[in-house]
Amino acid sequence: PYQANLLRDGVRRYLQLPADQTVLILHAKVAQKSYGNEKRFFCPPPCVYLSGPGWKLKQEQIKGLVERGLLCPCGVVRKAGGAGLELPAAPLCPWQGFSCAKALYISDTDKRKHFRLVLKLFFSNGQEIGTFHSKLIKVISKPSQKKQSLKNTDLCISSGSKVSLFNRLRSQTVSTRYLSVEGGAFIASARQWAAFTLHLADEHCTRSEFPLREGYIRYGSVVQLVCTATGVTLPPLIIRKVMKQYAMLDVDEPISQLHKCAFQFQGSDRMYLCLSTDKVIQFQASPCPKEANRELLNDGSCWTIISTETVEYTFSESLTCVREPVSPVPLIAALQITGGGDVAMLEVQGEYFHAHLKVWFGDVEAETMYRSPKSLVCVVPDISAFGSDWRWLRYPITVPLLLIRDDGLIYSSSFTFTYTPE
Repeated sequence: PYQANLLRDGVRRYLQLPADQTVLILHAKVAQKSYGNEKRFFCPPPCVYLSGPGWKLKQEQIKGLVERGLLCPCGVVRKAGGAGLELPAAPLCPWQGFSCAKALYISDTDKRKHFRLVLKLFFSNGQEIGTFHSKLIKVISKPSQKKQSLKNTDLCISSGSKVSLFNRLRSQTVSTRYLSVEGGAFIASARQWAAFTLHLADEHCTRSEFPLREGYIRYGSVVQLVCTATGVTLPPLIIRKVMKQYAMLDVDEPISQLHKCAFQFQGSDRMYLCLSTDKVIQFQASPCPKEANRELLNDGSCWTIISTETVEYTFSESLTCVREPVSPVPLIAALQITGGGDVAMLEVQGEYFHAHLKVWFGDVEAETMYRSPKSLVCVVPDISAFGSDWRWLRYPITVPLLLIRDDGLIYSSSFTFTYTPE
């Protein structure tokens, strides 16, 4: 009981002031294959962000152990399985909290249709932090020039999904700039890219054989770009197909991965989203006297679009100084409640589960059974476990759900559980 109370007090303190450490991996959903000796580096490059107050605390803990040395997390990113490319990533420093792997590619000798990236994170003294996986990445040979159809939506881009936009002057890799946000303003960055949620802003476009209710974005649609990190948004834009420097005004086919596109400000006189070095400006396209269905653009207003994924791993050493790697970091995807009355059971569904995890409802540990790497089942604690007078409360009570490893490592989640009075 003494140990249990000590643990519960620790969890209580953590809930009041969570000292989390978060590893965020951003990457594209598709990767273009390299043929022969060419190296088509993944674009945008996979990025790693470190955030949360726990990194600073960890730094201070270790500082005492290493004489005046600053311990920075360092990382190596490689492709899972296959030889891949061992990539010494730039040192990841918590106060910068950012690094990207610019030299990853997949050669034509690699026959996989899908792969994951593996990030190995460790402190500069060699102590391993853990291993973290990206989501699945689809391998494509080149951007699809065919008109996309509902039969193969694999490469289509749906409303509400995340995208990255980049611009490459005269097809030179060194000139690549990414649409990004800094200090609340849109910029064109050579170093950092942002993920944007692409929303259909106007559901009442002209009809064609590709029904909009499916939520796939087509050329001619009115869209909004919202930065996933800051929430900053651009005014409504009409997305146009680009062919040989021309914006095509009469194309309404679905957008596909790595297509060239342009963004016309809705209601404007041929004004397009454009970059000028690191600034984002508006550019006025020239009309084509002979062809009313196209407008001439400049290099800076032609963007390449690609879908992106983010995966976030969060852990906290508030209760313990962990000697073992923090991975595998469990990810909760869904909750399923079964039973009721005296004994309610909760199934926690997700990834990377193992037998050394316990589910906690706030500061109350639940009896937990391990089923598989994708499923844990636990007994929902009676509400009186939170305090003897809680059972008389007449309003719903919501508690956060945590997973805690045997050695005291905490994995927080965005999920909660609500007790509703009968």
